[in-house]
Amino acid sequence: MSKLGGQLHDASERAFFICDVFSHRPLGGNSVTVVLSDVPMNEATMGAVTRELRQFETIFLTPTRCITTYDARVFDMNGELAFAGHPVLGAAAVLHELHGTARTHDWVLRLRERVVPVGTAREEGHKTVHARMDQGAPVFGAVASEAQASRAALAFGLNGGDLASGLPVEVVSTGLRYLIVPVTSGVGRAHVVHPTLQQLLDELDAQFAYLLNVAERTGRHWENDGSVEDIATGSAAGAAAAYLLRHGLVRPGERVTLRQGDSLGRPSTMNVELEGTPGEIRNVELAGPVTIVGRGILNLDPNPAIAAAGPSETRPPRTQHALVSGTATSGTCSPSSPAASTSASTRSR
Repeated sequence: MSKLGGQLHDASERAFFICDVFSHRPLGGNSVTVVLSDVPMNEATMGAVTRELRQFETIFLTPTRCITTYDARVFDMNGELAFAGHPVLGAAAVLHELHGTARTHDWVLRLRERVVPVGTAREEGHKTVHARMDQGAPVFGAVASEAQASRAALAFGLNGGDLASGLPVEVVSTGLRYLIVPVTSGVGRAHVVHPTLQQLLDELDAQFAYLLNVAERTGRHWENDGSVEDIATGSAAGAAAAYLLRHGLVRPGERVTLRQGDSLGRPSTMNVELEGTPGEIRNVELAGPVTIVGRGILNLDPNPAIAAAGPSETRPPRTQHALVSGTATSGTCSPSSPAASTSASTRSR
């Protein structure tokens, strides 16, 4: 018997959950679908499911020998992502909902290019799970010249007067390279000017840009061509918080709370904790509430093409409903390498 209210009846069925990440209430935060499958699904099927659901991102989980370790693949409408923040937190919250027997649990998600430890805790007084993920130590990259900083403002439809005085426009990464553009005004009227932004990112070896109001600790992020605005960018929050500590805008040990998504009617709160000093930041941890707002069953082709198990593991036989039943244990499991790749390249988010 699964927590969906019944067993999955045959190999064509996959359980799925819809989660709102970085929100204590339904219909807020950044939405993600978590799909559970006891055998690996092929890339074409995962992409088709993502487009069918039309979510910003969908994460697919497959169990390993250890009930606290899962292989994970993340897709958006355009294809697979090598890494993303809020899908990982949403997936961990679902695992806690299905398998959690204690108030707190630790999980390991093996993404395509990295292994991510994630912790979960049932929040008292809320119908939510608090999830946290280790983003590692930040890496600081190129610093924009004065001329490039002015172009960064223009790339968001702003002017030099909106930039935060005395602070650099700088590339920071906790996995993805974000150009942090610090401002004290203009966030509400900002928009991406294409191709100005992409040209600047190429010059500074950045993958994306994050507009950060350093006084209000609010941010906005778009696709580089401005086509889609993200509600809450977990992969940028750690980089933005590290930037604030590096430049003395927060104290060592202070929890950094960033807000995003208000302009889209999806208010989101991202919490970041930093270990270290402005000169040596040793670790970044991203956390936030996750609200599970829906669940159901996908009826797929009963004989889909299945991706082969990765070379690091031969999967044991499992019943089809194994992933949505059982409980987490305190046994020791040693995570191995990330999930094996079945395509030549992936994007990151």
